[in-house]
Amino acid sequence: MKIIGVIPARYESSRFPGKPLIDLKGKSMIQRVYEGAKQCNQFEQVIVATDDIRIFDEVRSFGGEVMMTSLSHQTGTDRCGEVAVNYDCDVVINIQGDEPLVDYRQLDQLCQAFKEKSVEIATLGIKNVSKEDLFNKNRIKIVLNEQDEALYFSRSAVPNFDNAKREDVEAYPFLRHIGLYGYRAETLKKLISLKPTTLEKIESLEQLRWLYYGFKIKVIETEIETPNIDVPEDVKLVLSFL
Repeated sequence: MKIIGVIPARYESSRFPGKPLIDLKGKSMIQRVYEGAKQCNQFEQVIVATDDIRIFDEVRSFGGEVMMTSLSHQTGTDRCGEVAVNYDCDVVINIQGDEPLVDYRQLDQLCQAFKEKSVEIATLGIKNVSKEDLFNKNRIKIVLNEQDEALYFSRSAVPNFDNAKREDVEAYPFLRHIGLYGYRAETLKKLISLKPTTLEKIESLEQLRWLYYGFKIKVIETEIETPNIDVPEDVKLVLSFL
């Protein structure tokens, strides 16, 4: 099984423009993501997929592999899909370009999920959900079925517990999403042909499109915490880890 890692990275982020190139203690964020991904020995290749010449040049400057992709892509998955069309592979792991602390053990967990032939898409979740994260719209929450497949993703605290008994709320295993994805290459090629849905637009979460069209998303529980950078305020926390 040939697995490649793809790091989609764009310059024009609505919440934090230019973040792939911010300096994190002497290295750009995109370099830290790339070097973290390269530590996973299950990858045949790691490729940055971008539509911006500044990011392209930065990756080349530190010796990374990079591919220029279309300006028309709306999501990181679309960008990964273009790479999958151009590279021979069985599985694509999508490593978000704002995960400078990505841990190879997380990537190993995702790769291992595809040993199960029924898995089309896989992602990660962590049960260590603080009250702050539960109500933070930038921290995505997941609801699962009994097969550990995603039923729903939300920026809100789900399930809603306004009318629940306290003991039920305390016993519920709230799960926070960690934004790493794996796809079988053939599945990924189908995903990028799907039309956007109203549901994903409301939550601004592309994975809801896949669920809407009937694709299953396997959620692997991890205990490894890796803070990402959504907004400028997140930089301070990541620097403290570095």
